[in-house]
Amino acid sequence: MKTNKLYTVLVGALVTIGSISCSDFLDRAPLDQMSSETFWQSEVDVEMALTGCYRRLRDEQYFGWKRVDLDCLTDNAQQRHNHGAVTDISRGVIEKTTGGIISAIWGSAYKGINTCNYFLENIARVPGIDEQKKNRYMAEARFLRAFFYFELVHFFGDAPLYRDVPTVETASIRQSPKAELLAFIHEDLDFAIQQLPDVPYTDGHVVKGSAQGYKARILMYEEQFAEAAALCKEIIDAGNFQLGTSYSGLFITPGQANNPEIMFSTRYVAPDDYTEMDIQVNWWSSNNPRQEFVDAYETTDGKAINDASGIYDPDQPYENRDPRLEMTVMLPDEVWLNPDGSPYTPEHTTTGYRQKKYIDPTIVPIDYATRSDQDYVHLRFADILLMYAEAQNEANGPDQSVIDAINRVRNREDVQMPPVEMEASKDVMREVIRHERRIELALEGLRYFDLKRWHIAHEVMPNVQDAAGVPIRFDNPKHYLWPYQQSELDINPNLEPNPNYE
Repeated sequence: MKTNKLYTVLVGALVTIGSISCSDFLDRAPLDQMSSETFWQSEVDVEMALTGCYRRLRDEQYFGWKRVDLDCLTDNAQQRHNHGAVTDISRGVIEKTTGGIISAIWGSAYKGINTCNYFLENIARVPGIDEQKKNRYMAEARFLRAFFYFELVHFFGDAPLYRDVPTVETASIRQSPKAELLAFIHEDLDFAIQQLPDVPYTDGHVVKGSAQGYKARILMYEEQFAEAAALCKEIIDAGNFQLGTSYSGLFITPGQANNPEIMFSTRYVAPDDYTEMDIQVNWWSSNNPRQEFVDAYETTDGKAINDASGIYDPDQPYENRDPRLEMTVMLPDEVWLNPDGSPYTPEHTTTGYRQKKYIDPTIVPIDYATRSDQDYVHLRFADILLMYAEAQNEANGPDQSVIDAINRVRNREDVQMPPVEMEASKDVMREVIRHERRIELALEGLRYFDLKRWHIAHEVMPNVQDAAGVPIRFDNPKHYLWPYQQSELDINPNLEPNPNYE
């Protein structure tokens, strides 16, 4: 497989397009020097450029496999190595000079946005493309642009809005209000919903359900619960997506191929496009689940471990537990074997636990040359079911459809947890749903998003300490947004610091 690059001009640090890579991509001259004879002349060129838009999901990897690190900012896990300043951020060290994941997400999002804008500006130059097919290409790019913009909204709130590729003169603009960004995001997603095919997600290209599901996630963020419930129901009723039979199989390569549950993912293909998931998360034990998180898993009778009427045995704490625990967390008594049959001993963990979700037990990582190609799953059908349950409960109170959606998740073939029962009040059912989201979606990078959109992060985080005895710090309202980094403020004089970070 050849790796080739498509380069474009640098328009300030905010809007660098960078390289666009894909297999069998011929080396091209810089885009700003290209004539109409050298690019944007055929549908092959369009497909190459669209691949470049998808390739942006792998920039810095925080839209890919490193997404799991976000759970280390929560009560689910802690990080051992402070990769991307994640440990610092979890302890409240969030400033204009923190860098790490803060700089990476900002920069990667704008690279993705600019690559999509470049694609959308130029596709009309290509002759002879069927209108329906052209609209699909545009819909994919607009979905990705919406994805990147929502990353900025979630982490930063207001942000500069570039509707097309900026020039040097137009690059330095003031941030737009969050409401304007969200309206723009919905426009892109509505176009995508209208133009994308209503089929399962199989080849890495987003489909109608991908766009509907992502719009539903944003509606949940906006607390537009009635609209979110209706949209999730459309996805459920369409039947293009189903729960996979294997929970653990969702997160390793053999189980991901044509999995009916996956709705949108960042895809990798070793040996050229690969991740460091197994070497960092497994061998180096970078992400360590917390005891409080392990304790949140029910026993197989559906009861909490502190329920005196249940079957929890403190002398055998991992027996008779929700099967998802053992499929998510590597427990202290587990032994993995090397190919020669000897015990496999990774580096130590600070909590006694290591992340198992997304780890391939057949891969024995040696060093950075270890090629892992598990796709990172951004959206899956179980999330749709749980979003439906939450939205329906918030909009109309608990009803049978809420219970059915939750129990459909709990009744997965290799989970088989007892069904939850109808609760009398919206408030009690809300806690049931939030618990189920925490367990089902654990260590996938969504817990941080959920705690913030529920506006309870400042209540939950201070109750948790890391292994060194340092509490998680999450100040209200300061830490609900991240600061623009000083390097960006220096580049763009029209960018005003986020509140509480002046």
